[in-house]
Amino acid sequence: QVQLVESGGGLVQAGGSLRLSCVGSGRTFSSYGMGWFRQAPGKEREFVAAIRWSGGSTNYADSVKGRFTISRDNAKNTVFLQMNSLKPEDTAVYYCAATATRAYYSGYYYYTRNYDYWGQGTQVTVSS
Repeated sequence: QVQLVESGGGLVQAGGSLRLSCVGSGRTFSSYGMGWFRQAPGKEREFVAAIRWSGGSTNYADSVKGRFTISRDNAKNTVFLQMNSLKPEDTAVYYCAATATRAYYSGYYYYTRNYDYWGQGTQVTVSS
């Protein structure tokens, strides 16, 4: 069982930056692949970024590539999402998620159904 708690959301102007954190419980955090997803009002939850259990490989949605960076610190059971050059369309509730499956196919990490645990979410609002 893994419990995930996100933090770092808030209100920021367009062009600004935020860093989200997700702290996981348990001694096996380093064995989980981690993902960030987001959900805007009236829309489905969508993939943002993912990082393998080792931290050696990452994937990004096209909409955030070059602006967002996912990283992890397994010693602190934490995964981060650095968000730069924020746009109003980035406004959403951001969720972190953990998967116990060590998938090598990058597409595996794009789908919500492949994740075993979810945090409660943190609101990010970008004003124009």
